Amino acid sequence: MAFEAMSKILNPTQGDLFAPVLQAYMGAEVLSNDQLYETLVESGHLTRSELDTRTPVGKAGTEHCMAKTRVRWYQVEMKARGIIERVPEQRGQWRLAAGMHEDADATKLTPARPGVMHIGTSTDLGVAIWGSCLDVFGGLEESIAVCITSPPYPLAKARAYGNVTVHEWVDWICRHLEPIIKRLVPGGSLAVNVSNDVFEPGLPSRSTYRERFVIAMEDRFGLHKMDEKIWQNESKAPGPYQWASRKRMQLNTGYEPVYVFCNDPLKSFASNQRVLQPHSAEHLRLIQGGGEKRARTNSDGAYRIRQGAFSNETAGRIPKNVLSFGHADKENRRLQALARRQGLPPHGASMPLALAIFLVQFLSRPGDLVVDPFGGTLTTAKACEMLGRLWLASEIMAEYVYLGGHRFDDCNLAA
Repeated sequence: MAFEAMSKILNPTQGDLFAPVLQAYMGAEVLSNDQLYETLVESGHLTRSELDTRTPVGKAGTEHCMAKTRVRWYQVEMKARGIIERVPEQRGQWRLAAGMHEDADATKLTPARPGVMHIGTSTDLGVAIWGSCLDVFGGLEESIAVCITSPPYPLAKARAYGNVTVHEWVDWICRHLEPIIKRLVPGGSLAVNVSNDVFEPGLPSRSTYRERFVIAMEDRFGLHKMDEKIWQNESKAPGPYQWASRKRMQLNTGYEPVYVFCNDPLKSFASNQRVLQPHSAEHLRLIQGGGEKRARTNSDGAYRIRQGAFSNETAGRIPKNVLSFGHADKENRRLQALARRQGLPPHGASMPLALAIFLVQFLSRPGDLVVDPFGGTLTTAKACEMLGRLWLASEIMAEYVYLGGHRFDDCNLAA
C-alpha cells in the first residue's frame, strides 16, 4: 500500500500543503505571497503550470488561480491558529507569529482543532497526520497489523503536551485505542509503553493505574496480555526525589513497562527470530565443542540438561524480555537542537529509536501496517521506515509533527 492508497484511506485533502507552507515560513524571516509560491515550486509541492493556470469561478466566470487560492486558505488557517501573522504596514508580507520566534515562550504548543486533519509529512511507506487520533483512526477502514505507542502518562505535573489525571487515564486510553483495536487483524499486536512512576498523592506508594489498564484491555476488548517487557533505562534521571533522595523509602527508578497485547494469541505473528542477538563468545565455544559433555539436573529437577545440548549452530540467541536502551540517541539530540534553533518546544519524552526498532521488528512483518496514535516526533514511524513497514501516525501538536518530519530528511518523500 503506497502513500496514494494511504491518502484514500484517510481521505484528507489531496495535495495537503499545510506542512510545506509551514516549513517555508520557518525557513525565512518574512515571505511575500509570490516568494511563498516560488518556494513551493522549488520544493516540488506546486508546479509552474499550476501557478499559470486560471479557472473560471462563479456565475460571472471570473478567472482565478486555484493553486494560489489553496495556499491562501492555509495562510488563513495558520493565522487563525496564531502560527503566522501579517507584517504590519507591508501588504502581502507574512512571517511566523511572535509566539513562534526564538525569543518567545518555547513551551507553547499548537493543538489541532477537532475534526481537522493535515498531512504533516509523508514518504513512500507512510504518512504522519496533524490531528487527533480519534479523528484519524475513527474513520480508518484499512486493517492494522500492529500498534506501537507511548501515550501521555498520568503525571501529577503534566509535561507541555498535557495529560489527564490518573483517575481518568484508563477510560481515556481505552477510548483512544478502541478504533485501532477494532481494526487489528487476527494475531495483531498492541504495544503500549507506560510509566511505573505514578504515585498516590502525597504517598510513597505507586498507583495501580497500570494494573487497571491491563484488566481493562481484557475486560473491554478481549485482548490477551502477551508480555510485560521491561525497558531498562540506565540513564534515567534519579527519582522519585521526595521518596528516594529525601525520605529514603524508595529506590531510584530505572525502568518502564511495555505491555504487549494480542487479540488472538495462537495466530500471533510476532517472532523472536527477527530480533536474534549475537551469541556470547562462551556460548560459541560450547557449540564448537559439541555442546554439553554430560547430562545433569539443576534446581531440584526443574531444569534438565542432556548430553550434547547446545551443539546445534543457530543464527543467534533469543533476547530476554528485559530491554536495555538509554533514552537519549543521536537522532533525538538532533531534533532537540533543531527545536532550540527554531524556538520550538522540544519533546521531553521521546521513545528511543532503538526501542522502537526492536518492537517493530519483533511484532510486525515486512509490509505490515504499523500505527502510532500518539506519534510525538514520529519515532515509531522512523523505525517502520527503516525496516520496510507501512506506517501511519497521528499527533495532535503541530510542532512535534514538524520536528518529526525531519527524521525523514534522507528518505524517499512522497510527492
